[in-house]
Amino acid sequence: MSQTARAPRSRRSTNRVTMDDVAARARVSASSVSLFLRNPEAVSPRIAPRIKQAIDVLGYVPNLLAGSLAAARTRAIGVVVPSLGNAFFAATVAAMQKEFDRHGYQLLLGATDYLPGREADIVRTFLSWSPTALVVTGCRHDDETRTLLRSARAPVAEMWDLGEQPFDLQVGFSHHAAGEAMARHMVEIGARHVAFIGARMDSDVRARQRCEGFSRTMLDAGIQVQVKDVAGDASPKAGSHALAEMLESTPEIDAIACSNDVIALGVLFEAQRRGMVVPHQLRVAGFGDLPFSEECVPPLTTIQPRATEIGLRIAQELIERAEQPAEEIAPRIVDVGFELVVRASTLAAPDQDVPV
Repeated sequence: MSQTARAPRSRRSTNRVTMDDVAARARVSASSVSLFLRNPEAVSPRIAPRIKQAIDVLGYVPNLLAGSLAAARTRAIGVVVPSLGNAFFAATVAAMQKEFDRHGYQLLLGATDYLPGREADIVRTFLSWSPTALVVTGCRHDDETRTLLRSARAPVAEMWDLGEQPFDLQVGFSHHAAGEAMARHMVEIGARHVAFIGARMDSDVRARQRCEGFSRTMLDAGIQVQVKDVAGDASPKAGSHALAEMLESTPEIDAIACSNDVIALGVLFEAQRRGMVVPHQLRVAGFGDLPFSEECVPPLTTIQPRATEIGLRIAQELIERAEQPAEEIAPRIVDVGFELVVRASTLAAPDQDVPV
């Protein structure tokens, strides 16, 4: 019976590269390396490249836990979002990360998948790392999460929504107002048989708020809204199936607002399959102003939620709070607003006649 020769195992060196090693290679003080890691822009342009090169050559990795033992804080920011696949939150997180990177902070990211109990679990895990700050989505939390956030020894930012009593910081806009703005537009263009399509509005609080604002404003104008809450995630398929079901029971529908652009895209697809001309026979609007919204046929009327601005403002505000005593900064609400973007899916061009 033959035996296969085995090469002797190599053992990794246990000698960890230290900040002093980086300082020696870059010919600077350890305090300069420490400053570079915290805030690269604060280091002289003459020596910053040397420190960066030394870090790269030596493969230096800062020991964040050791730093937290001295400062009782890691340079980590915990961020909780409902979904990692949602383009709205992806844009906000990307803007935050870019700004935090400039100041030497790292993101810890967790997704609840719209499950209420998940938020408390993620927040508890993040708090165990002694983060510099926490960012959560929305202003509505269960009792367990609220208790954790109130007891956090770090600033807490709530994003994408506005409430009355922020823990420390809220950056977002009114979703009720966004729904109201879309409803006023629909009334102005003559819509009379109106529907609203959303997905999982029992758990997606912000989509439900937009639906409530839309429906209330329509009712004030004497128009009853047919609401369709589809099961599962928002998708073109969900929008397509929702329109098909609605037309079976209410063929006179002449306008549909959707909780996001992805659902609205499915409504456009289904309308085209049925030979319905948008916007002459059916007006369609979404929410989010996603990259495809301006390029689909016809271009989609939507609400632009300023997702990037939300992320940037949160990062700037939290960095400021991290560098000042907590008692010197009062709770703050930042309303970034939104924009109603009217395109051809609800408003025909002046020279475009209604087909006969």
